[in-house]
Amino acid sequence: MRAILLLALLLAGCSAAGPAVRGGGIVSLNPCADQLLLALVPAERIAAISHYSQDPRATSIPLDVARRFRTTAGTAEEVIALSPDLVVASAFTPPATRAAFDRAGLKTLYLGSPATVSASKQQIGEVAGVVGAEVRGEALNARIDAALGATEAQGPAVPALLFIGGDLANGDGTLLDEMMAHVGLRDAAADYGVTMTGRLPVETIVARPPALILSPDGGGRTAAMRRHLLAATGAKTREVPFDRELINCGGPTIPAALRRLAAIRRGV
Repeated sequence: MRAILLLALLLAGCSAAGPAVRGGGIVSLNPCADQLLLALVPAERIAAISHYSQDPRATSIPLDVARRFRTTAGTAEEVIALSPDLVVASAFTPPATRAAFDRAGLKTLYLGSPATVSASKQQIGEVAGVVGAEVRGEALNARIDAALGATEAQGPAVPALLFIGGDLANGDGTLLDEMMAHVGLRDAAADYGVTMTGRLPVETIVARPPALILSPDGGGRTAAMRRHLLAATGAKTREVPFDRELINCGGPTIPAALRRLAAIRRGV
C-alpha cells in the first residue's frame, strides 16, 4: 500500500512539472511573418514563432527577442497540438502539411515573398486585416513611405555588389534590388552574368573588381578569402557591412534597410 501511495505521489509530481497545455494565439512558421507579427500584435498573442528566427543566419529580429518565444519546426503535428487561432505560414508549405491543417480545422494564412516595396506594403495590409491590427498596419506602411521619401537618390547611380551570404550575390527582380536603385546604388550582379540571385565566385570578380561590395558576413571564410584575393590584385574595391537582419525580409525591415543603403550611398 505504501509503495502504491509513493508511486502516485511521484506521478503527480511528474505531471505538475510537465508543460501546460496551451491553446489559441497565433503560430508563425515563417521568419518574415515572425517579425511582421511582432510589429502588428502584442507579444502575448503569439503562441509560437518559427525556429528560423532563433538562427543568426535566418532571423530578421534580434536574437534576444526571438528567444523569448516558443518555436516550432513547422511540423503539422506540433502546430496542431498548440490549437492556435491562426497559423501564418509560407506559400511554399508542402501540400501534405496544408491538408493536415485543413483536416484539423485550423485557420491558415499563406504568405509569399514580396519582390517589391509595393507588394510588401500590400502584404502588411493583408496580415493586419486578418489579425485585426489595421491601425498598426497603416502606421507601419506610413513609416515605409516616410523612409522612401527620405532616402530617394540625389545623384548618379553607383554600381555595387550585395552578397547575401558567402558567394551568393543579390540580383535583379528582388526587393533589395529595388531598394538599392531607390537610394542610388545600381545592382552590379548583372555585370557578371548573374540574374535574379546566384553564385558569384571570387574568381569571376577578380578579373573585373567591383568598386563597392556590401556584405553581411565580414568575418565569414568566403568573404575573407574574397577580400584577401582582391587586395592581392591591387583592386580598389571598398567593402562595407550590411547587417544580415536587413537582408532576409521586407515589411518592418524596409525602413531600416533603406536608411542603411542610403547611408552607404552617401559615403561613396
